[in-house]
Amino acid sequence: MAYEKIWANEPDQLSKDELRKLEKDGLDILNDIEKYAEGGFDSIPKEDWSLFKWAGLYLQKPKEAGYWMMRVNIPSGVITNEQAEVLAGIGKDYGRDVIDITTRQAIQYHWLTIEQIPDIYKRLESVNLSAVGACGDIPRTIVGNPLAGLDPNELMDTREIVEDVYRFFQRNPDFSNLPRKFKMSISANVHNAGHDRINCVAFTPAVKEIDGEEVIGFHVKVGGGLSAKPYLAEELDLFIRPEQVKAVSIAIATIYRDFGYRQKRHRARLKFLIADWGVEKFKEKLLEYTGELPSKGICQLKEWNGGYFYGVHPQKQEGLSYVGFNVPVGRMNSDEWFDLARIAREYGNGEIRTSNSQNLIIPNVPNEEVDALLQEKLFERIKLEPKNFIGYSVSCTGIEYCNLALVETKERMRRVAEYLDEHVSIDVPVRIHMIGCPNACGQRQIADIGLQGVKMKTKEKGMVEAFEIYVGGTLEKDVAQFNEKLKGKIDADELAPALAAFLRYYEENKEANEVFFDFAQRVGMEALQSALDEILNLAS
Repeated sequence: MAYEKIWANEPDQLSKDELRKLEKDGLDILNDIEKYAEGGFDSIPKEDWSLFKWAGLYLQKPKEAGYWMMRVNIPSGVITNEQAEVLAGIGKDYGRDVIDITTRQAIQYHWLTIEQIPDIYKRLESVNLSAVGACGDIPRTIVGNPLAGLDPNELMDTREIVEDVYRFFQRNPDFSNLPRKFKMSISANVHNAGHDRINCVAFTPAVKEIDGEEVIGFHVKVGGGLSAKPYLAEELDLFIRPEQVKAVSIAIATIYRDFGYRQKRHRARLKFLIADWGVEKFKEKLLEYTGELPSKGICQLKEWNGGYFYGVHPQKQEGLSYVGFNVPVGRMNSDEWFDLARIAREYGNGEIRTSNSQNLIIPNVPNEEVDALLQEKLFERIKLEPKNFIGYSVSCTGIEYCNLALVETKERMRRVAEYLDEHVSIDVPVRIHMIGCPNACGQRQIADIGLQGVKMKTKEKGMVEAFEIYVGGTLEKDVAQFNEKLKGKIDADELAPALAAFLRYYEENKEANEVFFDFAQRVGMEALQSALDEILNLAS
């Protein structure tokens, strides 16, 4: 029996997007793809353009040109060898060789046409992959531990849990009309590989003594999210057994669906409901759906690893290692992906794992094969031990393909990072995230240094691309916070030398091995602002 859309009874309280979704559910666009593919882009009514998000598709810039960006869900970032070959083939045949790894472990393509989508879908389905729900007002792909099942630093293998929850929500019409997107994280990695505090819902590793026995399970956080008004997820006073994760996920999604806000789209995420209700009221509502659950146990999270797994490391399985590599700003080409699949097959068990730092891991490599693997030519660019700045740089898609972006980001971040690696030497990594608009797909709020693209008016050049600087973000367990904005804008053409000067201030004033977050906390925002002011004054 279908659920009741209780919000439909008050149409004057709904945004235009909500009214459109009452006319046509987002998943219904899947029934039209073959028809539109036969008729070509011009056969698609403009009112249906936005519904393609449910199919994992966004129109690139300019929309009228008819080229699509597609995301493919990769739950927990686990890719089989067959899947890797198919992903590489799609990039080669249809995506002009551009294959991006996203900050949610997904795979992203560009330059697709509507005529190509049916074949792409068939290829994905042949290896149990899907783009459905990778975008849209629907549960998105589930972020997880990319080392699930082989991680010495996990409490349990979460792959089956993630797969079960993901499959439940896939193409499920009961949850295809949420107020906005719904992002989940499920990880038992003690270094917070799932970025718990920036997800709508996050399950994190915990233990609790129940009836005299230590039980491994999860704590659950709700209400995280970035964009123009970011919120850190807050923890509920509940302990969730592994077998209860699915039921709790469904209950949270149901509450969000039925009580989430639909009047104003910019206030429709779960984070706003949590902010208004508070965690205690939300917990009580949740228990109405799940029945009684135990109170919290003991959190098992330790230091945050930022989603980075570089180097060669032993797995749980004796004699096997996983090998973590840097993909500069997450971008590869299809030939590299074919080569990657071959290497994973020859030296490992064929699997590839993606991380939410836009990087990748080859697991299950026999220790005696590691040296030979590292001699492969691919790893001259996709490095095991990257330099500090390119190795810890993240970027969104930017104006190259995205309709929302104000500035170019992807290649710019790569060039800036390479400049910094040439001109600045620091004994610890500095995480730099660049985004092209406030939607924050590049997650600039959690970076040591966040760069947000804006437009700036200058006397000499008129309107130019520029960046604002934010400092001091982290998801460390006890001090998690978003970075704070420094006053001033930097012309994009001057960004690299200005950042180099700012980082030299850090280098000259930091203590040995002092990470940027600790430095920012010690010297304070006023000192950082003064340093930036001096740099901007010298440049003007």
